[in-house]
Amino acid sequence: MSNTTTQLILRKADLSETPLIWNILQDAIEQRRQDGSKQWQDGYPNELTVSNDIKNGYGYVLTENELVLCYAAIIFDKEPAYEEIQGKWITDGDYAVVHRVAVSKTTKGKGIATKLFENIEDLCIKQNVYSIKVDTNFDNIPMLKILDRLNYTYCGEVFFRGAARKAFEKKLV
Repeated sequence: MSNTTTQLILRKADLSETPLIWNILQDAIEQRRQDGSKQWQDGYPNELTVSNDIKNGYGYVLTENELVLCYAAIIFDKEPAYEEIQGKWITDGDYAVVHRVAVSKTTKGKGIATKLFENIEDLCIKQNVYSIKVDTNFDNIPMLKILDRLNYTYCGEVFFRGAARKAFEKKLV
């Protein structure tokens, strides 16, 4: 038996994958509910959000042997909600935004979200973008742990969809 690691590939999602991605997001929405979180409990994100992400070139999947393990919207543009922060960002230049991270329940607990973020860092560097900004709910403990593990810096609060969210940034070089 070989001890080789299968390669994880981060790639743009295809519109045909919308139903699959939506199923992954629905599982994540249910997990947030079971965890007692109010995040994603109001009809957002939804299947239209996913298809719009993909149409706009923001939708990405992390795959292993062509099996979709997780989803994220990766946006190489300004996030209007990040223009005003109660606190201070580390950098003022170009950045990537990561939204709507969801991991397939079949790979939950296997460090896939961490691998996703590591792959996003590589993608950013290839695109000559050296900052990643992300926000999350105050009660999203799994995401807060990932951001801490990957050395994201807490920068303050931003207001997204009418609610305060914890804002983080990681400078890549």
